Amino acid sequence: MPAPVAIATHPLIQHQLARLRAAETRPPEFRALVAAIARGLFFEATRELRLEPLSVRTPLAETTGQRIAERLGLVPVLRAGLGMAEAMLEMMPEAVVWHLGLYRDHTTLKPVTYYNKLPPQPPMDVALVLDPMLATGGSAVAAIDILKKAGTPRIIFVGLIAAPEGVAALQAAHPEVPIVLAALDSHLNDRGYIVPGLGDAGDRQFGTA
Repeated sequence: MPAPVAIATHPLIQHQLARLRAAETRPPEFRALVAAIARGLFFEATRELRLEPLSVRTPLAETTGQRIAERLGLVPVLRAGLGMAEAMLEMMPEAVVWHLGLYRDHTTLKPVTYYNKLPPQPPMDVALVLDPMLATGGSAVAAIDILKKAGTPRIIFVGLIAAPEGVAALQAAHPEVPIVLAALDSHLNDRGYIVPGLGDAGDRQFGTA
């Protein structure tokens, strides 16, 4: 059975998502909304991270706290995943960031890799693959293929919006990989865009539409 698909239903995330979808939302606000939603999804995606005890001295006494015991990696799919990675890195500066350059060929709708600087053994126990839109699923599958070949022990996909077709493709290729989303939309159109979606997440973040 495939790993679960978690849809973040928190009212603040859903409120921000509606504004993110709106056609009139300009790039500065769009980037801020991507970051805000990504922070919320970060909590959901990392809830299973292993902890270890830590001795802490407060102003009054010695006590025991907890710290994350696993090395976390953020793997944004360029370029649309950059805004998500920056927001998550603010929350956990200790995380490492490995960029993967993938784009979807508009004729074949297949992913093409153009940038990959992953070392033979990336220093991370858990990798979060970050891509705002899980449309056909091709880029997500290709990114996870790359991470698996590099020996990454655990992988989680985090996106803003997905189409059922993309979820099905990712689960078919990597059934053990959990999927964390803000929304699961209706379908893909004949151009491979998510409907109702929000358009091209990269273009809308960086004003290149």
